[in-house]
Amino acid sequence: MDGWLGVVIMIVLGVGFAAVMIGLSLLLGPKNPTPEKLAPYECGMPAVGDARERQSVKFYLVAMIFLLFDIEVAFLYPWALAIRDLGWPGFVQIVTFFLILLVGFIYVWRKGLLDWGSTARRPRRDVSSKAA
Repeated sequence: MDGWLGVVIMIVLGVGFAAVMIGLSLLLGPKNPTPEKLAPYECGMPAVGDARERQSVKFYLVAMIFLLFDIEVAFLYPWALAIRDLGWPGFVQIVTFFLILLVGFIYVWRKGLLDWGSTARRPRRDVSSKAA
């Protein structure tokens, strides 16, 4: 438990500092709310429409792809630091890792997720077999 003492002290100090600052702001802060102050802040622009608008599924898919490649970079840094110790097995592992990511990237690309136009690219229909 001796190794955790510093961690516990830092957590207590962090939570304590946050509680003291929030308490001081409640005690000493001005208390004259107006409708303008109570309105949600939207980058200086007046709020338009409902905050519960439906978002496109494409937005969430792009966010997941971003996280995937962001985590890939997080794995790349430790590998680059330990490349001399890992040797050829480490090199083969990272190449395999990149190949798996490449397959996922090609899949996403072929599905049209990376098309940012107003309409997604759709596969062409076979026009050779016309209905009579």
